[in-house]
Amino acid sequence: MNLNAFFSQHAVFTLKELDRFLAGKGSRNRYTRSSLLSYYRQQGRIISIRRGLYAVIPHGMSPDRSPVDPYLLAAKMASDAVLAYHTALAFYGNAYSTFERFYYLSGRRSAPVTFRTYEFRCVVTPRILRTKGKEMFGVNRLERSGVSVMVTSLERTLVDVLKRPDLSGSWEEIWRSLESVEYFDLDRVVEYTLMLENATTAAKVGFFLEQHRESLMVEDEQLKPLLDLRPRRPHYLERGKRTAGRLVTNWNLVLPKEVLRRSWGEVL
Repeated sequence: MNLNAFFSQHAVFTLKELDRFLAGKGSRNRYTRSSLLSYYRQQGRIISIRRGLYAVIPHGMSPDRSPVDPYLLAAKMASDAVLAYHTALAFYGNAYSTFERFYYLSGRRSAPVTFRTYEFRCVVTPRILRTKGKEMFGVNRLERSGVSVMVTSLERTLVDVLKRPDLSGSWEEIWRSLESVEYFDLDRVVEYTLMLENATTAAKVGFFLEQHRESLMVEDEQLKPLLDLRPRRPHYLERGKRTAGRLVTNWNLVLPKEVLRRSWGEVL
């Protein structure tokens, strides 16, 4: 059986996807699948990324040197994988810097996977979203090279990177990346923030929106519910890192001076 038609639509594929294709052709024999995989691996048309996940190599290219789209790999690391955090920013073209570590959300924990210079890390979907049945809130299904992928929206990503800076780079990286986004649906940003029920996250999102009030056209009524949820006593911008800074009483946040002034790399 020739798999070229399948390969043309699946630059990266799982065994389940291949099984569905073969079943549509009237073949449900596991030995047929094994024989086909073995044949095409020997021909240099596919390579194994990890158990159950393969990448297609274009005709005439070396399996060792052919580029493989890491975003497609991350999106196929789990059946419910959602590109998130800095990876989502990069997917949309809004990341300030290029990373070789890719993050995806999933309902189940999974060990990190390394392929060439790339590392793929699973982040378990926050418990509160699973409890509320809102795992897919603010998740877009998009196409990349003809392959369907799930990725957090820019609105959800804004909140997520502020909540988990450890998955998103330095504060300069986060600020510069978010500032490159021309438009956010602010009502969705606020809705998702409130859904997380986290006071520090609400304060961080509120401060970012207030700092960019003019460029993002932020209204007082959008800030009010975030102010209502802010911490009752001062919190540091990053949990576990008591970096010297200045207290912004409006949000009860202790912020580094470079974040307050957006003065990256300058002598303060």
